Amino acid sequence: MPRQSLQPSRDPADYAFVHRLRTRFAETDAMGVVHHAAYLPYLEEARVEYLRSIGHPYDEVRGGEDGGEGAGGRDFPVLEVSVHYRQVLHFDDVVDVSLRVGAVTRTTFQIAYLLTVYGEPRATAVTVHGCVDRHGRPARLPGWVAAGSSART
Repeated sequence: MPRQSLQPSRDPADYAFVHRLRTRFAETDAMGVVHHAAYLPYLEEARVEYLRSIGHPYDEVRGGEDGGEGAGGRDFPVLEVSVHYRQVLHFDDVVDVSLRVGAVTRTTFQIAYLLTVYGEPRATAVTVHGCVDRHGRPARLPGWVAAGSSART
């Protein structure tokens, strides 16, 4: 049964964080169009930069220096992902990947994404993440995850 409940907006103003990247030639097909699988690393890159921007770099979260909350490290595996491709990305496009956290439970959270080029929506996406301890067992989310979520879901 799907866990995803967020509906990603196509309005950049609805997002709390933006990470800019440039598409690479290696990510394109013979027509110069970015392959659909290349979008997932874009989401991951934005997610990691978001954590760094709020003072919780992922290497510290994983190492237990931050966010371990006495239990020694956390990981946030992707449980589900959905991408809605609206218009293609091409080689050398400058892409703004906007995101916001929402739909937080004790052990999961969701992130909505908007990928734009010059403000024009190219894709929306949602990732659902679990929380596990360093042994791979389900764990409670650190409190700062819920504190950073938006009220909109």
